[in-house]
Formats: sequence, C-alpha cells, structure tokens
Amino acid sequence: MHTLETFHITRELFPDSGLRFEQSHATEQILNTLEQSIAGKRTLLPVSAENETVLRTSQRAGDEIDPSIALVVATSGSTGTPKGAMLTPANLVSSADATHQFLGGEGQWLLAMPPNHIAGLQVLLRSMIAGFTPEVIDVRHGFNIHIFAEAAGNLEGRRYTSLTPMQLLKAMDTIEGIDALRSFNAILVGGAPLLFDDQRAAQELGITVVSTYGSSETSGGCVYNGKPIPGAKVRLQGERIVLGGPMVAAGYRNLPGHEAFAQPGWFASSDTGVVENGVLRVTGRMDTIIDSGGLKIHPEVLEQRLANVPGVRAVCIVGVPDRRLGQAIACAYEGDATPENLIEALDDLPRWQLPRQIRQLEALPLIGVGKVDRQTVQGLFASQAH
Repeated sequence: MHTLETFHITRELFPDSGLRFEQSHATEQILNTLEQSIAGKRTLLPVSAENETVLRTSQRAGDEIDPSIALVVATSGSTGTPKGAMLTPANLVSSADATHQFLGGEGQWLLAMPPNHIAGLQVLLRSMIAGFTPEVIDVRHGFNIHIFAEAAGNLEGRRYTSLTPMQLLKAMDTIEGIDALRSFNAILVGGAPLLFDDQRAAQELGITVVSTYGSSETSGGCVYNGKPIPGAKVRLQGERIVLGGPMVAAGYRNLPGHEAFAQPGWFASSDTGVVENGVLRVTGRMDTIIDSGGLKIHPEVLEQRLANVPGVRAVCIVGVPDRRLGQAIACAYEGDATPENLIEALDDLPRWQLPRQIRQLEALPLIGVGKVDRQTVQGLFASQAH
C-alpha cells in the first residue's frame, strides 16, 4: 500500500527568489514528482496554503491508499467538503494523449492556472508525458498580461495553454495580449461558459479557442467544443450529463461507493444538458435548479441572458427562501449596469422568472478557478428573505 502524501505544488513550483534558473529547476522537480506518481511509485494529494488543512483532514492524508491511485484531486464544488477524485495513471495518461490527439499533436504548454487544480495539473502532466518542459507563470496575485506574453514568446513548436474565460477576455483587451493569444495553436478555455459574442470576437482576432467541459472526476476536460475527445463518451440520463471513458476516476477518496460512480467507467455529473446534432450543450446544474411557486428554472438560463447586457461583467442567479413561493429568484452582479438595465433585458420573460432581489457587487465571490461561489451569494440575500 501507499501512503497519501500532501503535495505543496504551488509552493514548490514558485520559489521565493523568482530567479529564472531556480524556476526552471523547480519546474523540473515538479515534473519528476508527477512522473513518480504516474509510474505508480507515489500517491499525491495536491494542496495549497488555502486548502491544505481541510484537504489533509477530509482526504485522510498520511493514511494508506491503494497504490493504483496516482493523484487525489479535490473538486471545486460550491458547497460542503471538497470531494477527492482518485485518478489512476491510466486516467491521466489517456486524458493527456486524447487532448494532444484532438489538438493535432504534442506541443509545449504554458501554465497560467493554479497548479493544484485539475486544469493546471493537466498542463503539467501533458507536458511531462509529451517530454516537454512547460513555461509557467505565477497567478497567485493576478493574471499579468505582460508576464503572460513574455512567457508565450519563450515557447517553441506547437504552442498550447489553458485559460479561464476571464483570463482570455483580459488578454483580449490589449494589443500585447492579443498578439500573445494569436501565437498559440490552441487555447483551452473552461471553468465557465464563454459567451457566443466573445467566441466570435476571438475568432475574428485569429485566436484559436477550444471550449472545454469536464471536471476532476474526468481528469479534466473530456468534451471539447461540445464533442467528446478520443476515448471519451457522453450520454444523458434525462437531463443529467453522464461521462464515460478511460479518463473517468476510480471514485472518491472520502466518499466510497458514491452514486456518481455507480457504473464502472462512467461518471454521473450534477450538470444538465442537451445533445443537438451530436454536440453537447450544458444547460445548468441539477443542484442549482430554482423551484419558485412550483415552477422550475435553471439559473444559468437567466445568467446567459444577463451576461450579454452592456455593463454586466459577471452575474449569478440563485434561489433564496421565500415563505410564499418556497424559493424566490435573486440576482447578484458586478459591473456598471443598473438594476433597471437588467430587468429591461428580461422584459419578454414571464413575471415569475424576474429576480425579486438584485444586488450590485464590486466582485462576485469565487470558488475554484473562475467559478462563482453560489452558496456565498445565497448568504448575501439570506437576511433579506421574506
């Protein structure tokens, strides 16, 4: 048996000195450690300073674990204790190989994501499996376009990176950022939906964006531009999206026998979707559906409408307790638009779908990589529930 080891990947990857030769050495050391896990010699639990305590406890760091597990990667769910997806070497290698096959070949990657999350980990793993040393930048204190552009300029051959929608849009706001984005053969964008207008703008600027869908439970993105990558499978159980293939995790470290993995090789997500002409479109989440007076709505439907309102940078729709309706629709957003602008954008919808409460925030609370913390947003309205 192995012992589950905590892996302070962010701290080890970014030495305090910031000297380039030390950064290169740190990157090589990280790749060597990951290679040991892929070779079946160690089982690692990637942690950061922010989540180490909760992950050490919830995932039983220091205890024995099946040696067939390479990594235990925390999910970024918006409620409760993070689940620990147990990923085998076969899961991780199949995901990396399928990504390169989809993109047209192996290449050098730029890491511009937190390395302890699955999206960042996969950038490192793809690099290690392909035999390339990635360029890495530290995003703990924000996404700096100049640093990103300099790192992009150091890449050779086929060039890839992964970004959140917010990072992509920030880079698209400057000439330096646009030039850097154009240099990539492909940019994987996940963590949140990318608006149609933003996708079109990227295309018009000559930026190759690949929209990804997946999770820690599937070793990262396994559906690119709405279609499964090689080996991956998608099916629907009612509205629920179910994902299959060799990249699906062996289960949860802290929740053995979880129903999400009831069928081996398949993961029943909490997301809902539809398949149109062979393309998967994610419509929302099972656990965010709002039941207002017996009528149900996916908050993502309203969010997509409001995200296109001029002056709205980000928006979150939640259900809050209401004595008469059970749940009332509430809206929190950031940007310069007024609440009246938001209501006007929804004037063609039935009245029951209109938010009863609207709050303008300087910034929406986040959890994980670019994901809004819905539980915290709900708490903002709790004291006003009636």
